[in-house]
Amino acid sequence: MARSQLMGRRTALRALAGAGAMALGLPLAATPMDKITARGSLVVGLYTEMPPFHDNGKGIDVELAGALAQALGVKLSVLPFPAGEAMNDDLRNMVWRGHYLGYGPADVLLHVPVDRPLMQENPQVSIFGPYYRDRVAVARRLDALPTLESLSQLGKAQVAVPGLSLAGWLLIGADGGAYKEQLHTKLKDGVEAAKSLQRGEVQAAAGLMSELQSVLRGDERFAIEPLPSPRAPREGWAVGMAVKKDATELSHALQGALNGLVKDGRLAAMFERHNVAWRPV
Repeated sequence: MARSQLMGRRTALRALAGAGAMALGLPLAATPMDKITARGSLVVGLYTEMPPFHDNGKGIDVELAGALAQALGVKLSVLPFPAGEAMNDDLRNMVWRGHYLGYGPADVLLHVPVDRPLMQENPQVSIFGPYYRDRVAVARRLDALPTLESLSQLGKAQVAVPGLSLAGWLLIGADGGAYKEQLHTKLKDGVEAAKSLQRGEVQAAAGLMSELQSVLRGDERFAIEPLPSPRAPREGWAVGMAVKKDATELSHALQGALNGLVKDGRLAAMFERHNVAWRPV
């Protein structure tokens, strides 16, 4: 293509972009926050099938997303999506570029690990606003397993755990595979594992602390504790939000909104409604 033709095409594309911005009443240099205000809604990316945070349109993250939109003075527009094979894929599809199937990106993605290596691997995004710290945990029936300071104390106890999870990976490989035969792994998530324990089908269940608490917290028949595995992240991990790197005004507004939810107790109340204990991150 001749240089003059290439320059002409670029000029035409700029003109089309400018016309689109003007049609929305936006300045040519509209920021992400300007676009949200003009649109009248905050598009929030939420993982599907992630109880107690999001399941069938309900959950902690759904409530948090609504509160953030309200704080910005706009409506909530939820963009649900299934988790990809890697967090980098999710950030690309839902934060800075959009999915190849044609949807996204969202204005903000929730439930992103606030992790320095992840930040370094994804310079296109800003990760901030930790609002919960999760960890791998195990729940046990106290009459069957009075103590569980090490996995060896499981004995022959049957354990429900989703096989395709960090908890499943840790238990399947623990002590050279010593517990493989007593694991019930054909479960979707830790919530299903907890329900199996609740029904008396097993003596223990493993998953995320949030999953197990949402079903069993407050029931004196059970204890819920960190999984006693040296390979489990000792302090767990914090989850927060992610926006495009240039969305500085938006990130500041969202952080301010989150701070307000923490200060007045509304964030803790959201977790409590789903039977999950919340502490400042």
